[in-house]
Amino acid sequence: MAHHNQTGSTGEAMAIKHLAENGFVLLHQNWRHSHWEVDIIAHKQNVLHFIEVKTRRTKKFGHPEEAVSKKKIQNLINASEEYLYQYPQWKRIQFDILSITILKNEPVEYFFIEDVFL
Repeated sequence: MAHHNQTGSTGEAMAIKHLAENGFVLLHQNWRHSHWEVDIIAHKQNVLHFIEVKTRRTKKFGHPEEAVSKKKIQNLINASEEYLYQYPQWKRIQFDILSITILKNEPVEYFFIEDVFL
């Protein structure tokens, strides 16, 4: 497995644990439809969250959340439309980014950006 793929997998596992510790209930990890993928779909207090997870092991290229493009957000929106078609019971949704920075000899840094939009 390529190093960046391993970092992504590690980050997603850490994200699931972090979200659970903060009251989220995991519904799906790496949910796919067509060519769209959502890293994490979870709910908390009757709100369905579509969460993009970005993880980095260095700050050389900026913060992880800076790597989430408008195209990625649009893909989340597109995927959410199909998800809601399949699971229409959800009335409240939001799109979030969970940024995780893992630096050597430092505590892991989590930055949760709620309710992002284009």
